[in-house]
Amino acid sequence: MPPVLLVFSHLRWSFVYQRPQHLMSRLAGRWRVLFVEEPVRSEGPARLECIDHAPNLQVLVAYTPVAAAGFHDDQLPIQAALIDDFLREEGLEVDVAWLYTPMALPLLGALSARCVVYDCMDELSAFAHAPRQLRQRESALFKRADLVLTGGPSLYEAKRLLNGNVHCLPSAVDAAHFSPTNLQAGSDSAHQAQALQSALPAPRLGYYGVIDERLDIELVAAVADAHPEWSVVMAGPVVKIDPASLPQRPNLHWLGMQSYKRLPYLLAEWDVALMPFALNESTRFISPTKTLEYIAGGKPVVSTPVRDVVDLYGKEVVVAEGAAAFIAACEFVLGEDPAARQRRAQAMAAAVLRYSWDEGALRVHALLEQALVLADKAETTALDHESAAVLRIAATGARP
Repeated sequence: MPPVLLVFSHLRWSFVYQRPQHLMSRLAGRWRVLFVEEPVRSEGPARLECIDHAPNLQVLVAYTPVAAAGFHDDQLPIQAALIDDFLREEGLEVDVAWLYTPMALPLLGALSARCVVYDCMDELSAFAHAPRQLRQRESALFKRADLVLTGGPSLYEAKRLLNGNVHCLPSAVDAAHFSPTNLQAGSDSAHQAQALQSALPAPRLGYYGVIDERLDIELVAAVADAHPEWSVVMAGPVVKIDPASLPQRPNLHWLGMQSYKRLPYLLAEWDVALMPFALNESTRFISPTKTLEYIAGGKPVVSTPVRDVVDLYGKEVVVAEGAAAFIAACEFVLGEDPAARQRRAQAMAAAVLRYSWDEGALRVHALLEQALVLADKAETTALDHESAAVLRIAATGARP
């Protein structure tokens, strides 16, 4: 039986397909992955739903009558009991507890996991509506964790001194999924993408991903206003902001959430891929997964100067700050001659080869095995010290 990896995530498995799904779907070949989502409010007795997504990969969702959202303190006792019952019925012991959010930290109390991992993929405390206890729990988690991963180099620099075993694991890409040569013209995904945007005039400039406070919505509107002949495509779920506040223009198209399978087909029909991120506290440490996906799709990318984008992909991505410069950058890449575009494509292809989720998962597996060995050694040493202390006390007590 493979070792058990119990994951607590604030992102649902069926949400935007990104780092947690990429890593866990690959680790599931070597581990039994139990992916625990935030509880869902439901009338009636509390229950735990177990959904099989792949061999050795199950998603666990607690349904409770508690109204509090997320890994709230009011939810934790019920969720902990449900997870404990599930593990006992399955005859499982947790080898590694993996947290994507510090808010789940109290759930570790009853697990007796051999090793604790914190995958710090974002600075969650800087996001809108962050729980007030998040910073305190993250501080405690850094002290508790046997292994810490960070989502990019800027976050690594900010966190590397908070734990003795911190590793930078930048975002990667499934290059084959986004490669234009692998697209199937007659597939359902191709037909769905065509239905969404085949009627939109070219050139098409597009973005896909979560639409929240990290996006510069005014910049998106400025791009649409600068060139009414451009089609600006925005694909993704709207989260934590009012959909009614999104700007509306004849050439600005909000497509809503799209499946991971459909993304390469949407991307294939764009002339420019956009990363119009705001420059604020919520984007200070982000390392967008979509950067490499855009690049793997062979599209020129225009981005605001997010630090990790500049540091990791500054040679492949056109970076511009401010609306005027961003619009000019879009005009520039649209006007590139074939030779210049070919040189850019070659540079982008080299960048894709540097980062893959397959390689990232292999590295994580090795780090987990190493962390387990070190944790077991530390526990053995602690038990030896405890036994020695008991013997000393016994020997002292036996003296006349």
